[in-house]
This record gives sequence, structure tokens and C-alpha cells, in this order.
Amino acid sequence: MSDDTTIPVFDAVRALAFIGDLSMGQPIDHSLRTAWLAGRIAAQAGCTAPQIEAARHAALLRWSGCTANAQEFADFLDDDVEGRRALLASSAPRMRQPHDSAPVPGAVLAMAEIHCEIAGDIAHTLGLSHDTEATLRAVFEAYDGSGVPGLLRGEAVPFSTYVVALASDLEIFGRLYGIEQALALVRGRADSLYPAALLDASAADLAAWMQALDAPAAPWAEAAEQPDSMRRPMGLELVGDVIDLKLPWMTGYSRRVASLARDCGARMGLDEAGCGRAYKAGLIHGIGRASVPNAIWNAPGPLQASALERVRLVPYWTSRAAGQIDGLAAEAEIASFAFERRDGSGHFRGRSGAAMPLEGQVVAAAEQWWSHCTRRPWRDALTREQAAERMKEDAAAGRFDAAVVEALCASTLPGAVPPKPAAPAQDDTSLSQRELEVLRCISQGDNTKEVARALGISPSTVRTHVERVFQKLGCTTRAAATLKAATRRLI
Repeated sequence: MSDDTTIPVFDAVRALAFIGDLSMGQPIDHSLRTAWLAGRIAAQAGCTAPQIEAARHAALLRWSGCTANAQEFADFLDDDVEGRRALLASSAPRMRQPHDSAPVPGAVLAMAEIHCEIAGDIAHTLGLSHDTEATLRAVFEAYDGSGVPGLLRGEAVPFSTYVVALASDLEIFGRLYGIEQALALVRGRADSLYPAALLDASAADLAAWMQALDAPAAPWAEAAEQPDSMRRPMGLELVGDVIDLKLPWMTGYSRRVASLARDCGARMGLDEAGCGRAYKAGLIHGIGRASVPNAIWNAPGPLQASALERVRLVPYWTSRAAGQIDGLAAEAEIASFAFERRDGSGHFRGRSGAAMPLEGQVVAAAEQWWSHCTRRPWRDALTREQAAERMKEDAAAGRFDAAVVEALCASTLPGAVPPKPAAPAQDDTSLSQRELEVLRCISQGDNTKEVARALGISPSTVRTHVERVFQKLGCTTRAAATLKAATRRLI
């Protein structure tokens, strides 16, 4: 993988933390603040250096599985973003399975399974410690065994899981209700969600820690404080793949936008560095999508003003979140132009003409092209020829630069020769051709009957192929299969 596609692991982790915060309806510094608190709590509890590291890194990635079960959450609570925000703000125990009442609904168990599998797989892909991965795979378990899925309790739960849960509760409750009320609320969860001894070990320092968090120069996790494992180069594609998990019909979307932006930029005369920035910007342009409920993205008709305003803020949140990462600051600025138009009709700034940098214009054109060519729940995808006509109409109306559209069409229409060869796909011979076809279908959200109809096979045969795909990829959910397939370039 060439250098222009990589960032340090720590920058990838921070980007994923921002995505998780937006998905949970939290401020984009929630996970950073929680990670700092988790480190202090773990140290005060006498944890070893590896345990402290695991707690901090797991706190940053605790919500990294949120895009993967967003649709399931939307089906369960209608608004996946506001529903999660309300759950975190509630003083009642959350994601909990009381012994003396009805069990947690199967839908909640399924969402937890998806979340934990994705978060654990992300940690594994990033090369983080076994303790970090184990913490994320058990992130909803509880000290008294009443967690979700409720398979572990007491010392069987990774200790860092308790540290992260306590740190997250303190950060949220302290911010919303003040430190005294936060302490009262977490004491009500002691020896239930986490051991009381963990709270007792740090209770005397909590007020000072919360005050430090609210200082003008907040003591968040810094790259200089990270181990060597967090400074290794990592493909930014993983971040784009996690973004796309939010909506099944967007599987692979960020990679396609990035590749087209890079190729279009090369035809427009951008140098290698400029093409690399356009590529990275394409990968992260959808970070802000996490802040918008799936119900809005899946709505077929014109949006109400309030919903439209949330959509208009998508590039703003992309810019605000990714712009705080030094290694992505330039790309975040470019990505913020993904929905702007040269006539000023775009969002979020309403920039026009020369105020749009060329790199931003090619990303915006690439995003619009793939928007046309992507199937939605309420409409089929346009053909490439139809998409080209739409783009040319937009150029004639002044929404895109005609030269950019010409370069884009030259990169996409049949017979086009890419200015630079694409990286070869990583072949996985363990999957048969039919299994790959089934995998591509389920990755886009197709159910068993839809896959059967599309491939001309029986539903029982589809189920058999799905079982084999899961077994070969080492996963148990559609979301995890999709992420693994994307990172291996199988879809």
C-alpha cells in the first residue's frame, strides 16, 4: 500500500472515535474525554501498564460498532441517533438484563452482538492489544452478570470493560448533571455494572479530574503519549468502510468516491500529492453521515426543513471531527466541499465558483456521480450513461465545472483508461464464486429471499452459502462479513 493511502493507527482510532460519538448523539470529544478518564481510573485502581493502555484504547473505540447496527437500531427505536443519546443520558441502567424480569428483547441482543463483533474486529485489524480487543468484545457485560449478552460476570469480564463503563458514565453524567449527581448515579450502579471497589479507588480524585477535563486546554489523549503500535501506518480505507456500514446500500461507497476523485484529479492535472489528498478526502467525506438518523437517509420523498438541516450539516461535522486530527486536517478541509456546488446551491457553506478548491470540486463531482450510480431503497441506480447525462446537465446549469465533469466521465464511461492502475484485488480462494456473489448481495442489505431471486437459487441454498461465508471469514453477522470482505477487497 502506497504511503498516500495511510495514516498512523492513532489517527485512524481518533477518526473512528469521532464517528462513534456522532452515532451516539454525543459531542465529538466524548470518547477522547472518556479515554483520558479511563486512564486515570485504571492507574488509580493499580492496573498494569498494558491494562491502562487497553482501557484508554477501548474507550476510544467503544462506540466504533455503532454504524454497523444503525439500521437495526433504527428499526427498533425509529431514530438511531437520538435513541442512543437518550439511552446514554438516562439514569437507569442501560443494556442490562435484570435477573428478576423479562429478558432483553432478541433485537437488542442482536444489536449488541453486531456492535461487539465489529468493534473487536476493528481492534484486531488495527493491530491493537489482545486486552483491548477482549474489552471491546465484552463491552456490554456487567459485574453481576446482568449485562448483554450476559455470558460473563465478575472476574470473567475483562477489567478494562469495567473501567471504560465507569469512565463513560462519569463523563456523560458529569457533563449533563454535575459531578455530585454523577457520583450518586454511578454509585447506584456499583457492584452491578462495575465493581464498587473500582469507584471507591478513584472517588476522591474524580472532582479534580472532571475539572481538568473542562479546562481550556483539555488533557485528552495525545499522539506523543501512545505506544509504538499506535504510530504504525494503517490504511485509511478502514475508516471509510466503517462509515459505510451505517447504510447497507452504501457498502463500498467511500472507496468508490475516493478512487474516482483521485482518477478525475489526475486527468485535471493535479500532482501526485493533490491526487492523494483527493483520495483520502473521498474516504472520509461521509464521517458526518453518522450524525443523521437512518430514517432520514432512507426517506424517499422531500425532506422536512429540520431533517434537511441535519443533512446539510454532514460536511460540517466531517470538517469539525476530522479537522482535529493533524494527519487529516488538509483532507478534512477538502472533504468539507463534498456537497458544495459552483453556483452556491450546495452545503454547508454555500461556496461558489473560485471559492471551491479544485481538489474539493473533484471530490464533490465524484460523490454526485456515485450518488447517481448507487441503488437506494426507493429507486434503482442510474446507468453510467444516464449518470453522465445528469452530470453534464448540472455542468450546463453551473453546478459543476464542465472540465471536471468531462474528466470524470472520461474516467468512468466504457472504454475509459484510468490514468493510474488500480491496486489489484486481494483474492481469497477459500470463497467460491457463488459464495462471493452471495456475500456481495448480503453486504448490500439484501435478505434471503432477495438474494435467492437475484441469483436464481433457493432460499435454503442462500442460507447454506451464508453459513459457509461466515465460517470461512470467521464472523457471525452480516456487518462483520461486510467489513472483512471490504478490507480484503472482495466486494
